[in-house]
Amino acid sequence: MIAFTAAEIADITNGRLAAEPGITPASVVTDSREATAGSLYVAKPGENADGHDFVGAAFARGAVLALVEREVADAAGTDYPAVVVEDAVLAMGALAAEAVRRIRASRAAAGAAFTVVGITGSAGKTTTKDLLAGIFTAAGAEGATVAPQGSYNGEIGVPLTVFKADFDTRYLVIEMGATGIGHIQYLADMVRPEIGVVLGVGSAHAGEFGGVENIAVAKGELVEALPAAGTAVLNLDDSRVAAMATRTRARVLGYTSRAATTGQDNTIQTDVAQADVVRAADVELNADGHPEFELYLPADVTDGKAEQGPTRHHVAAKLIGAHHMANLLAAAAAAHAAGIPGAQIAASLSAQTAASRWRMERTERPDGVTVINDAYNANPESMRAALRTLAELGHGRRTWAVLGAMLELGPDSIREHMAVGTQVVRLNISRLVVVGREARSLYVSAVNEGSWGDECVFAETADEAYELLQAELQPGDLVLFKSSNGIGLRHLGDRIALPPHATQDSPERLAEGTAATATEGSAQL
Repeated sequence: MIAFTAAEIADITNGRLAAEPGITPASVVTDSREATAGSLYVAKPGENADGHDFVGAAFARGAVLALVEREVADAAGTDYPAVVVEDAVLAMGALAAEAVRRIRASRAAAGAAFTVVGITGSAGKTTTKDLLAGIFTAAGAEGATVAPQGSYNGEIGVPLTVFKADFDTRYLVIEMGATGIGHIQYLADMVRPEIGVVLGVGSAHAGEFGGVENIAVAKGELVEALPAAGTAVLNLDDSRVAAMATRTRARVLGYTSRAATTGQDNTIQTDVAQADVVRAADVELNADGHPEFELYLPADVTDGKAEQGPTRHHVAAKLIGAHHMANLLAAAAAAHAAGIPGAQIAASLSAQTAASRWRMERTERPDGVTVINDAYNANPESMRAALRTLAELGHGRRTWAVLGAMLELGPDSIREHMAVGTQVVRLNISRLVVVGREARSLYVSAVNEGSWGDECVFAETADEAYELLQAELQPGDLVLFKSSNGIGLRHLGDRIALPPHATQDSPERLAEGTAATATEGSAQL
């Protein structure tokens, strides 16, 4: 973390200093349980609790300063050392922006490079972030790579990620989520990325945004914020993302997994005129569902000079599902834009496994049951992709789809859930278990499409679904769990992934899963 004195924090945040000016925190936390010796505790108001109620607990664990919206006193009536601000979350953002500014200025003065990459999109942000951070780390560049924990991607998570960086940071990878227009712009203004990646514009959270077109407006704020010397990495397989090329002054680097006619300069004929393109060819899934393909990159640049290109590299990824192609290509394109040689990009993509939990996470039980837990989040696009993967992997096996609701779809919710139910039947998934009233339309559509008998079951609760699965899963079965984060089927998936008859409250895996969700709240789009 960049060191700030209490006096500097007050100045940067336009706050009132109510502490010794020389106090210098060593870390920043928003959860009093995470406070350690030297922490700055940010007392933010929350949906379910007010952080001001836990200032004392934070200091008991070693905090030395609080960022508060009102002063808080201990049992003796003495105010805790604090900087008092109008809005604690906005104050965090101001402090993070200054941290990035100081890192960039310090490294520039020393002749050292510093690159900030922003990643946004309706799906795949966390996986792409993990892949890109892995490429940067494997490249062995002088200086560290800092990337978000889990899905820290909002107005709280982004500053917390920034606070992990210091003057030795070479790459800062930022995941950017939004729940409305203007949110991405706020985050981009905070960290000022040189490279901006837009993965896709989906229908998730369409109700919250007021429609898919508004999602496109929001996501495009990232490329609008890029400098002229920067690079906008755009998914050419998504027409709304490809159209963002007109909204940026930066160089455009597209990526695609579709067959296309290319010129000698590797330019694909798309609506993005003369854009450099990263593309995949000869894509196939191996027996374990891992994508293998030929990766074509524009010419590498060495010592400021472009080599002959495009370059071709074989990638044998370890992620599960064809839908990860977009994430693999996006990470490759962003790494190429950052100057990483193509051979190193391909080698890293071939070596990495899923770094964040509940993203097509595969577990082989001792009794031969295979569990794929992809229930960190869900939208119509990712739901369809996960089901296709289940069908592709299920040849000769009995397949189970355990599905919960996709939240925040607005007026399209019933229609989208019914479409998923229809898809399950048409893909010949052996068994469907629909969990929770919010997803009942999915169950109804599967029945209407022709699912009958015990092929399709509705469970009111996760516990009810658990009992059914425990009783009926057989060796060789392949079971997929998929729902929005708020539904919580990832925890049901964890329970089922345990060996049969294992106790549910003792395994470290279950405890780890609970801890891993204690992030900044529900994931943002």
